[in-house]
Amino acid sequence: MSDAPMGGLFPPVRGGLRGSLRPPGDKSVSHRAVLMGAVNDGPVIVTGFLRSADTMATVAAVRALGVQVDDHDDRLVVHGGGWEGLQEPEDVIDVANSGTLLRLLPGLIAPQDFLCILTGDASIRRRPMGRVLEPLAAMGVTVAGRRGDSLPPVAVRGGALQGVEYHMPVVSAQVKSAILLAGLRASGQTTVVEQAASRDHTERMIRYGGGRVEREGAAEGPGVIRVWPLERLTMGSLTIPADFSSAAFFLTAALLVPGSEISVRDVGLNPTRTGLLRVVERMGGRVRVEQEDVSGPEPVGTVTAGWSELQATDVDAAEVPSLIDELPLFLLAAARAEGVSRLRGAAELRAKESDRLQAMAALLRALGIRVAEYPDGMDVEGEPDGWEGGEVESRADHRLAMVGAIAGAASRRGVRVDDLECVNVSYPGFVDALAGLGGEMVVSGSGRREVGG
Repeated sequence: MSDAPMGGLFPPVRGGLRGSLRPPGDKSVSHRAVLMGAVNDGPVIVTGFLRSADTMATVAAVRALGVQVDDHDDRLVVHGGGWEGLQEPEDVIDVANSGTLLRLLPGLIAPQDFLCILTGDASIRRRPMGRVLEPLAAMGVTVAGRRGDSLPPVAVRGGALQGVEYHMPVVSAQVKSAILLAGLRASGQTTVVEQAASRDHTERMIRYGGGRVEREGAAEGPGVIRVWPLERLTMGSLTIPADFSSAAFFLTAALLVPGSEISVRDVGLNPTRTGLLRVVERMGGRVRVEQEDVSGPEPVGTVTAGWSELQATDVDAAEVPSLIDELPLFLLAAARAEGVSRLRGAAELRAKESDRLQAMAALLRALGIRVAEYPDGMDVEGEPDGWEGGEVESRADHRLAMVGAIAGAASRRGVRVDDLECVNVSYPGFVDALAGLGGEMVVSGSGRREVGG
């Protein structure tokens, strides 16, 4: 059998997508549960853990640091031994395609007087790392990397840390998290100043484990986050909510495919992650949110969306952090809206698994949609009658591949996606979930192979 990537044709859905599903566990929270579980004072039982290529790279990384992780069918048990339980890895740690692991792990191991070298795939080796290594170096960590300590592979040797006040040059939850994790073991207070609110999963988990972290500032605006040293992290057990970013594909599909109504259950409703809901409601999207009363660091609930006639809207820099991973879906929805939608302040999309601004401009043009691309955004001239179809190049980017699938379900003649195996990075069961709601995929390429697991 050929090793060529498996592609697929996603034909239009007649009569709508309908039903209910629980997407896999939240990728961001799954990463943090394993990383912080590794330095917890005792074992952490994690239920709802996302088993994807990215998160299993994090499991492999903490195992390389000497932490025992038991993987059961219904749960993951991370046998944390505190920070002192970490050991120097015997080899380079491969983060695969995980930018979260690449950027958070240096902060976690910053207090350790040992050498750790991180690398990853071709996409990861293009990810900017100066934004992480610079503040860690200011705290006392010895760092090195390619191109003037700006690109992976990177080497980190930790030690005694001093608290710092760091003004973030970019809005990034990953960079912020690395600094806060290091701050848990630094002397004195560590302060991070951010230009706009970024996702706060790390802060919530620190509090859940008994740590002290506070934020001052508007909920969606600039803010100051402070963290204090913590002797022991005591999390106990964690339940991972369903991933909002994964759910967002089906919620968007419901908005775009006539006759659709889809509910996603047990999904994370962290307000720093659900900006897409606020945007599509502004566009006239039919969305209903029912929050549940549950214990744990993250709010959860059920979100239902149905087919809607959409109006154009603008998304600016202040709003971007709350839907950074969902911006490709916003752009797809904008392609079906009445009028011209504008996105600005999203230059960070150029440093993801692909240059997502360029890739989405190419995707929308392939569908026959008029767009104007800018260094930090895009204008999309919507076509309320939709698109015929086309061919989409995923560029080995899981989110682009899934956007292509949704575009096919909402098309008149179908959309072919060249590579679907990259979907396993975040949503191994995506194609099966789409089929369960009434969608379809026709396999193309060489041979018939499973996409999900």
